[in-house]
Amino acid sequence: MMKKKSECPALPFLDRLLACAEAAARAGGKHALKHNHRRRIIAETFAHDVKLKLDRECQDVAERVIRKCFPGAVILGEESPVQPAVADVLWIIDPIDGTVNYFHGLPLWCCSVAVQVRGRTAAGAVYAPMLEECYTAHRERSSTCNGKTLAVSATHRLKDAVILTGLNKRNDLLNHSIALFQRLSRKTQKLRIMGSAALDICQVAAGRADAFFESGIYLWDVAAAGLIVDQAGGHAEIMASKPPYQLRIIASNGRLHTPLRRLILQPGTM
Repeated sequence: MMKKKSECPALPFLDRLLACAEAAARAGGKHALKHNHRRRIIAETFAHDVKLKLDRECQDVAERVIRKCFPGAVILGEESPVQPAVADVLWIIDPIDGTVNYFHGLPLWCCSVAVQVRGRTAAGAVYAPMLEECYTAHRERSSTCNGKTLAVSATHRLKDAVILTGLNKRNDLLNHSIALFQRLSRKTQKLRIMGSAALDICQVAAGRADAFFESGIYLWDVAAAGLIVDQAGGHAEIMASKPPYQLRIIASNGRLHTPLRRLILQPGTM
């Protein structure tokens, strides 16, 4: 993902980055779980979304862990009021990915922490407290869930594939998203919307789903999970969009990537 020519960091440094990312993701997720009784305290509301006070708290918890490991760390977070300038080492946090699920008591949410080195994701962790699952990977290590090595599915025909996605309700994307959903529903076994991009992509890494796609999402949604699917033998293709940090992604088991990409990237669909 985010393919750039750069030397891979040394293995001991990658191990340190991953240990810190996992510790931060677990700390943020555990804070959200511990304070689940406060999940309906709203900081802001949007047309189809909510921002909770716990979003900010969980990011603060994760940031403290990172800065304890790496003082002076530069951090990009969903809840950051000001986004940082480009840095050689950049930490990326989504404190509660799947906030609406969390707000309503659904278990499909997670805390995601990634770290990029010279613009390329080097390590990442996605922790889903209510599922008791922690997905991890770095660029020199296979993806794992709770310590068990992950592998993507062997599905090679779209008609046999389970595809996960999100339905972006932004005005300029909604009609295209619906049209794409309809077209793919005729070409695949099933389409599913689960409400957490990071967790959905991890399902692809675990071989439970065959691909994920979405447009109008952000770097903090996909930075960790994209690496996790790559290191499980799949392929995460992350494409820049506008405004800054907004992206579109196709993450697959690799075997389905070309035919799925052809369908998704038809003019006017993403």
